Amino acid sequence: MITGRLVVPFVPTPDTVVQRMLLLADVRPGELVCDLGAGDGRILSTAVHDFGAKGFGVEIHPARYAEILQRFSKEHIQNSVTIVHGDFSDVDLREADVVTLYLLTSVNSTIRPKLERELKPGSRVVSHDFPIRGWNPIHVETVKDRHTTHEIYVYKIPTSIART
Repeated sequence: MITGRLVVPFVPTPDTVVQRMLLLADVRPGELVCDLGAGDGRILSTAVHDFGAKGFGVEIHPARYAEILQRFSKEHIQNSVTIVHGDFSDVDLREADVVTLYLLTSVNSTIRPKLERELKPGSRVVSHDFPIRGWNPIHVETVKDRHTTHEIYVYKIPTSIART
C-alpha cells in the first residue's frame, strides 16, 4: 500500500491473529469496523461473518481492491461492507467503533493525529505488530501462529484525546 510517500508492504494477517484482534477489540454486532489498508479483506470479512459487525475498508492498491470486491461478492456480504479505493488519509473515520491496522510504526505515527481528531470516545484501535507511539495500550498480547509470534496492541480512545 502507498500512502502519501510512505510505502507499506502487503503482508496478510494470519486468520488466528485476525480472530484475536477482533476479540480483543470487543467487536459487537452492528458496530462499524474500519480496516485501513484492507489488503485482501479478511479482517472485514471475519468481522461481518463471525462478529455481526458492519465493515468499512480502504485499499489503495488497484489489484487488491479488485480482489476485495470479488471476495465480498462471492461471500455475499457486499451489503454489510463498504470498500473504498483510495488513500486512508482521505476517509472520514468519525463513525468507526473499531479501527484495525497492520501498518508500520512510522505510518501509525503519521495517522495518529487523524485518529485522535476523528474517533469518538470509546472507539478502539487495534494494531497488529506495530505500536502507536505516544499512546498507552489498554492491552498487549502475543499470539503464536505456527512458528511466528505476533503482537497485538489494543487502544481505547479516551474523552481527553477524542475529537473536539
